[in-house]
Amino acid sequence: MNDQAVPPANKPPRPALAYRNEPFLTSPDARPLRIISEYLEPLSHLRRQRIRDTIVFFGSARIREDSPLGRYYTEARTLAAMVTTWAKTFRERTYRFVVCSGGGPGIMEAANRGASDARGKNIGLNIGLPFEQFPNPYITRELSFEFHYFFMRKFWFAYMAKALIVFPGGFGTMDELFEILTLVQTKKLAKKMTIVLYGSEFWKEVVNFEALVKYGTISAEDMNLFHFADTPEAALEILQRTLTEQVEPLPEEVPAISHSVRPDEPAGSKESL
Repeated sequence: MNDQAVPPANKPPRPALAYRNEPFLTSPDARPLRIISEYLEPLSHLRRQRIRDTIVFFGSARIREDSPLGRYYTEARTLAAMVTTWAKTFRERTYRFVVCSGGGPGIMEAANRGASDARGKNIGLNIGLPFEQFPNPYITRELSFEFHYFFMRKFWFAYMAKALIVFPGGFGTMDELFEILTLVQTKKLAKKMTIVLYGSEFWKEVVNFEALVKYGTISAEDMNLFHFADTPEAALEILQRTLTEQVEPLPEEVPAISHSVRPDEPAGSKESL
């Protein structure tokens, strides 16, 4: 007599494994998993591609080569190529000062295109929007990312960047600019961040920084948090002057995610975020 248990003729199906359960993964209960995935998945790619840090280009998605502000597209493309060529001089085991954009059209496309012109790796941090935002074709394929959560996309903009170059733009560009300015102003990031406002005529007309000083809503010293540039050559000179001193000796973590400063800790202390 066979003492082994005989399985029932009609076995019930196995339930799906949690990490393969699509209804669960797209449910409100799984939101923390989706959020952490937008941290871990880019991190994995950046490590494999040995990306150390970035120079981020912001600007309007609506500026095209043939638009009224088309010169900014051309100059963003030129500057990105110049930055990429310069960054190659620092390459050892990792890639330094890699051009990074929001991944879409306009100034974002120009930045990725310029880096591609110079045969360099470049990053696109795209996000799905009702209009305008589709990945441009110049992003390095292995470094093209798609985000659902704006705040996770902003994390990757801020915490790997050694510099920010901001071309004329609208609400999204303003949002990114002032968020980074606030992090730098409040010394929340335990690193230096070079911020270049490209197109002084545009920026001085659109944002009255002197009025903010006049009314006491920012300090006069806060005007030193950023630089103006009107040519690719001038912007590159600012980057070379301010970033060369930040070329730390290797080895370093890859990617070099910035540390944040805790206000309740002694000066010089930091924690990874």
